[in-house]
Amino acid sequence: MGRYDLTDFEWEAIRPHLPNKPRGVPRVDDRRVLNGIFWCLRSGAPWADMPARYGPPTTIYNRFNRWRKAGVWDRLMDAITRAYDGDVQMI
Repeated sequence: MGRYDLTDFEWEAIRPHLPNKPRGVPRVDDRRVLNGIFWCLRSGAPWADMPARYGPPTTIYNRFNRWRKAGVWDRLMDAITRAYDGDVQMI
């Protein structure tokens, strides 16, 4: 587990709120992609400097932007806040 990776508790809290529209090629592992997004945002590093264990930086970046436009991040934040009984205000 990496420094900024989701814990099992956090993953179980948000997993049901992720988009699940299978079409075409199967999606890359959501948890790995989320961990890559969080690594990049929390470390402040450019997307291109992301460690290889998270996958291609373009995949991570594109998923981040698609989910932003679709409002997924708001749903995930609400799920995390509920899981921690309101004690978390940001990720």
